[in-house]
Amino acid sequence: MTANDGTGGPCLGAGHTLAEIATQPGLWARAAKLAAEPPADLAAALPRPGERVAIAGCGTSWFVAQAYAELRERAGHGWTDAFAASEFPYGRAYDRIVVLTRSGTTTECLDLLTRLRTTSPDVPATAITGSPGTPVVGAVRHLVMLDWADEESVVQTRFATTALALLRAHLGEDLAAAVRDAADALAEDLPGDLVAAEQFTFLGTGWTVGLAAEAALKMREAATAWTEHYPAMEYRHGPISIAAPGRVTWVLGAVPDGLAADVAATGGRLVTAPDRDPMAELVRIQRLAAAVAYARGLDPDRPRNLTRSVILGQEQQ
Repeated sequence: MTANDGTGGPCLGAGHTLAEIATQPGLWARAAKLAAEPPADLAAALPRPGERVAIAGCGTSWFVAQAYAELRERAGHGWTDAFAASEFPYGRAYDRIVVLTRSGTTTECLDLLTRLRTTSPDVPATAITGSPGTPVVGAVRHLVMLDWADEESVVQTRFATTALALLRAHLGEDLAAAVRDAADALAEDLPGDLVAAEQFTFLGTGWTVGLAAEAALKMREAATAWTEHYPAMEYRHGPISIAAPGRVTWVLGAVPDGLAADVAATGGRLVTAPDRDPMAELVRIQRLAAAVAYARGLDPDRPRNLTRSVILGQEQQ
């Protein structure tokens, strides 16, 4: 297979990662439509206004949880906390617990649900997953099955953003602009100096702090790149010390006052797209991660040291 590497040039051997990245606008539109006219089981599964909610996951799912928690509270729907599944605070009172797991087999998520049956047996648990027939299906009271957004890739892209699109639409957001922005992000060529950059730092504010963390993770997973992430206002409290020529500071969403001048003074490059939906900007970063991988002779379809699901204590799948 021959595909575009994101810089306008051919990328021999490009496989399912780039193909799955390209499906996101259509999947987000489908998720938005589903949230607008939810069947009864979906309406029962997703958090209701006023509920005190915890959402947990691992890796990418944890970062999506962080973004959703901020958005839900900002929308006035109620107290919402996000946790890495391994760090869940048992004994804290919630009205609903949501677990996000693409594979449905992640050890920490399943351990969390098992323990909740003892510590919080009356609290409804919802799983959002892309994989039918997996252990998580029988471990929860409510299920949101997004198998139509599942992916072959080890490195998560479209499942995570589609889950977030569904959750955003369920909060009442209109995702039409996000869908258009994602299509634009897929059509743009990636500047060659970004592909060749030595280091990337991703910044966010509010709900995009989670997206910044996810952007950094994508670059590490797909391209083994040196990446960091911070809340945007924290960047000048030390991390800016590594900014330099050939290094990139990338802001998802609003750019704090004075940041552009401060980055310019270091000789580093600042990348912003304040008029683009930040989730769509993440699509551009996903494409960049794949392009960087190919430029370095790596295959993002086969990331180093990673498997599609982390299953502890047995052979991973």
